[in-house]
Amino acid sequence: MRELNLDQLRTLVAITDLGTFSAAAQGLHLAQPTVSLHVSELESRLGTPLVVRGGRRVEPTPAGAMLVERARRLLRDADEAVDAVKRHVEGRTGRVRLGSTTGVLVYFLPQVLKAMEQAHPDIDVEVSILGSADTLQRLTDGTLDVGLVATPPPAQRGMVITHWRSDPMMAFVPKRWKAPKHATPAWLATRPLIFNETPTHMYRMTMAWFADAGFSPRARIELNYSEAIKSLVAAGYGAAVLPREQSLEESNVRHDVQLVPLKPALVRHTAMVHRPLAVLDGATRNLLKTLGKFRQA
Repeated sequence: MRELNLDQLRTLVAITDLGTFSAAAQGLHLAQPTVSLHVSELESRLGTPLVVRGGRRVEPTPAGAMLVERARRLLRDADEAVDAVKRHVEGRTGRVRLGSTTGVLVYFLPQVLKAMEQAHPDIDVEVSILGSADTLQRLTDGTLDVGLVATPPPAQRGMVITHWRSDPMMAFVPKRWKAPKHATPAWLATRPLIFNETPTHMYRMTMAWFADAGFSPRARIELNYSEAIKSLVAAGYGAAVLPREQSLEESNVRHDVQLVPLKPALVRHTAMVHRPLAVLDGATRNLLKTLGKFRQA
């Protein structure tokens, strides 16, 4: 016996609900011979009559009533399956895997996730805290969908790289230090320093800034969490060069830390990296749209 046909089951349910073949044909926008054929084929496949014909109202046989009861569940499940796929394709539901640095996590990602929750409550965003190199590798491996990485990243075949933010680097200095109007490599090189860890893009960028002025300072300590670095700065342990990654209100800067502009200026650029839009699902595209709202020239 061949598999049951959902269209034929829908026809049988409509006949039972509406009482006649003609009413079912009108309700389903089918020709009446098609409705008759659907019922005949179902009866042939199951080897038993499913409706009682000849009266003013068509009634299901006991076998037909049992089939109608189960058909309603099948049709409801089929409609829900179609709707679930449609919601996934449209980006109303799904899961997106995002790789991000700690700095973005602390300041901007909570805002991004809040916006996603408000606009797309059925999309689950899974966040992994990674360095730029690890993020790019996992994008290549297919274990991430979107990455926020420091630029310029190495060329990535098959990936789209879009500028996201440009945040000025600042000298984070203990409040009690007497600091100049601008922090130069020469001034900072004579102070105790706190650096990001050696493998990070931030470390390489900071050391290149010093090297361009002829300095190669050593740090008292290296770690890779901006908030921990700022706590050490506040305690007077040393100064640090970090991006100013907060809002204009400066609400995230501790009262015992002062921010001093760098001279020459230094800017940390961040990019969004992902596969071409044509191959992305709707959930990932909606996350990219939300990230786009936080872009900065």
